Amino acid sequence: MGMRIRVAGLSMTYGSLRAVDDVSFTVEEGEFFGLLGPNGAGKTTTLEMIEGLRRPDAGTVDIGGFDPASRDPRLQHLIGVQLQASAFFERLTAREQLDTFGALYGVAPGRTAALLEEVGLTEKADERVEKLSGGQMQRLSIACALVHDPEVVFLDEPTAALDPQARRNLWDLLRTINAAGRTVVLTTHYMEEAEVLCDRVAIMDAGRILEIDTPEALVRSLDAPTRIGLAPGVLAREQARGIAGVLEVDDGPGGLLIATRDPAVVLAELARLDALEGLSVTKGSLEDVFLERTGREYRA
Repeated sequence: MGMRIRVAGLSMTYGSLRAVDDVSFTVEEGEFFGLLGPNGAGKTTTLEMIEGLRRPDAGTVDIGGFDPASRDPRLQHLIGVQLQASAFFERLTAREQLDTFGALYGVAPGRTAALLEEVGLTEKADERVEKLSGGQMQRLSIACALVHDPEVVFLDEPTAALDPQARRNLWDLLRTINAAGRTVVLTTHYMEEAEVLCDRVAIMDAGRILEIDTPEALVRSLDAPTRIGLAPGVLAREQARGIAGVLEVDDGPGGLLIATRDPAVVLAELARLDALEGLSVTKGSLEDVFLERTGREYRA
């Protein structure tokens, strides 16, 4: 289960727009890999070229020895694709949708019940798709991509337009898909999503890859200070400045904001001073990495 993906020099131009510019990376077997970046970064175009839905102007893609642009039926049975905009057959129930998708792949109808349970839609099996919530529709869309039990799954913005709770619920499903041994490639513009789910991420902007590494390594390379927040009036600004390891002290939206690269030392002193009311601790994030690499604020 799981296949390796090699991408080399992919480029795509629309008129004068260089949507994807010499993109290269490798996804290992069983890896959860994320293409992370703002809208318009080139993530979806890159993914569509890897899936074989678009033919690149330049570059190559290899999925387990197959070229997806060849539309080889053997490869089609090994990959599952969940598009950014899902489309379902009209007036069919969730069960009928999966039966229909399964039939296209020659899958026995018995697969549907197990798959509905896997994506948490057993109770909605006989509901028409138009009556499902946004999160349930995304789960059904992912189920359709899994109906033939593929080794590689491509997910394009699977949690876009979902509320925060539905998004986090869907994360559990995505982890399960990868835990079964499948290679998963995800595009997202949610920094937190990439940090939570991905083994490695490629940060994209303006059609190019800026960095590729694990989320943890990218954040560590930034060496961003930890920020400790305190409730108003808990500690005087001058007193906070006098604590060993404190780099700077500012007024935050909810009280005092302390920057440090030695959070353990500072927190120990705050505890000794009985000054932990309203405590919050924020470390560097992928959003900080994006800002450092591009010199501007991240835009979703």
